[in-house]
Amino acid sequence: MSTEAEASADSLQSQGLAHALFAEREAANIPEASAAAPRPIAAIAVIGGGTMGAGITVSALDAGFTVTMVERDADSIARGQANVEKVYDGLIAKGRMTPEAKAATLARYTPSTAYGDIQDVDLVIEAVFEDIEVKKAVFKELDRVCKPGAVLATNTSYLDIDAIAAVTGRPQDVIGLHFFSPAHIMKLLEIVVPARVSADVVATAFALAQRMKKIPVRAGVCDGFIGNRILAVYKQAADYLMEDGASPYEIDEAVRGFGYPMGPFQVTDLAGGDIGWATRKRRRAALLASGAPKARYVEVADRICERGWFGQKTGRGFYLYPQGTRVGQPDPEVLAIVQAERAKKGVTPRQFTPGEIMRRYMAAMINEGAKVVQEGIALRPLDVDVTFLSGYGFPRHRGGPMKYADMVGLPRVLADLREFAQEDPLFWKPAPLLEKLVAEGRNFDSLNEAS
Repeated sequence: MSTEAEASADSLQSQGLAHALFAEREAANIPEASAAAPRPIAAIAVIGGGTMGAGITVSALDAGFTVTMVERDADSIARGQANVEKVYDGLIAKGRMTPEAKAATLARYTPSTAYGDIQDVDLVIEAVFEDIEVKKAVFKELDRVCKPGAVLATNTSYLDIDAIAAVTGRPQDVIGLHFFSPAHIMKLLEIVVPARVSADVVATAFALAQRMKKIPVRAGVCDGFIGNRILAVYKQAADYLMEDGASPYEIDEAVRGFGYPMGPFQVTDLAGGDIGWATRKRRRAALLASGAPKARYVEVADRICERGWFGQKTGRGFYLYPQGTRVGQPDPEVLAIVQAERAKKGVTPRQFTPGEIMRRYMAAMINEGAKVVQEGIALRPLDVDVTFLSGYGFPRHRGGPMKYADMVGLPRVLADLREFAQEDPLFWKPAPLLEKLVAEGRNFDSLNEAS
């Protein structure tokens, strides 16, 4: 690399890092915070003691709250308590906590199997199974037992919070708090604002995030909110690349080369392939029922899940994990599944360079990000950036997907989308906001300044 090119790369990196810092501070600047004061919070309840519920409980305990955890029966609450204690025992083993400090912290923790034990809490965070009927049943119970003015929060990743709020007699008190797993470590907290929530509840959620040392981002209600909605689209782009000729291992390598700690197929294996499988089936059924144009659908991940290969927890997914290793090895059987799917659809595989892979991956991410901003799901482009920097491993020196688009140049991103749209006009259709900004000679950052 020439000295001039190195200087240019350094300049872009410093721009990206400066933007990341600015965006994280600015994300807390929301209309509701200036319109209302937060409600006082001292006692919290967490419904559910699985991995997510336990992580949220630890976050709340570490922030100084008293926490009551509710599970459905004695066995489940015993597991929930063990999940919480395991985190603190891990810190003790590393010399980062004393047994006395653990005991003092757990003195503020109460395990329970009775909803009646949470009638006086100030805020409840529901963290049960990702099924809307299960969550609605929990919220009906919360509506019955919780005191007036208690904030009722759901930790859903995708589901319609307006529909959850509607089963209560107090939709003004219902909000989304989407923690990322492991909840006691991950910094991002998507604060999802349903239509009927009051401003002071939104302000309370931001104050809670601050006390928990989280980075909050305000999001609107849609399937997947900001992060998972955009993730679903660039994951589709990765699936298309795989079916068109790149192996999952080449795609992961290109994404790591861009600066991510892991590629999309590694992430699927880490999270558990069954989670995405359930979401795909739900979305596909909804799409077919809506009569929307039929989008291209890659079935490789479904074939892998049908074999019971759900990733690290089952010892194989897109990768093999022999003897419980955490680092996956390429699996010839997965490549055979990919080849069979290509043959079934009459796809002649072609080669993709790492640069070509990333052009498509990033174009899909940026284009959906533009739609999320245009629809008001994100207040500003910087909210998309913060979501991806704090929750999805986006390389910090690149500033986030929208800042990266500005640095590459929006005309170039739009040209890529138009080129790819010749193969698939439905998937690669440019977002109207992106076309408008290019036509006006503006960038995403101009929308951050206007907010």
